[in-house]
Amino acid sequence: MTEHVWSYKPTAGHLAGTELTGYKVEAVDGSIGKVDKHSDEAGDAYLVVDTGVWIFGKEVLIPAGAVVRIDPDERKVFVDRTKEQIKNAPEFVRDTHLHDPDYRHQLGNHYGLGGPFGPIV
Repeated sequence: MTEHVWSYKPTAGHLAGTELTGYKVEAVDGSIGKVDKHSDEAGDAYLVVDTGVWIFGKEVLIPAGAVVRIDPDERKVFVDRTKEQIKNAPEFVRDTHLHDPDYRHQLGNHYGLGGPFGPIV
């Protein structure tokens, strides 16, 4: 069974109610920015990451299913995607994409994540 793309993996170490805003976000090949907003709502969990100057101040939406580990001591969130994959994700516009099912399908396809709102087959 495929993990739900909009839920944290049980092994990620996420505790519901934990405030992740301000945590640094680490891709498999380096730092990509900081958490600007997050949701840990069941079935609708995600990170909005401010990439700062790395990709010219762009915000990106990362489904919680991409989170592999959260380190509260270091205040870091580790995701299982590369900086290039994140940089090339479909453009995120906070006001329109946060709860847009079409955008979520695009994002699931881009990241190759399965489950609801994951790849369209």
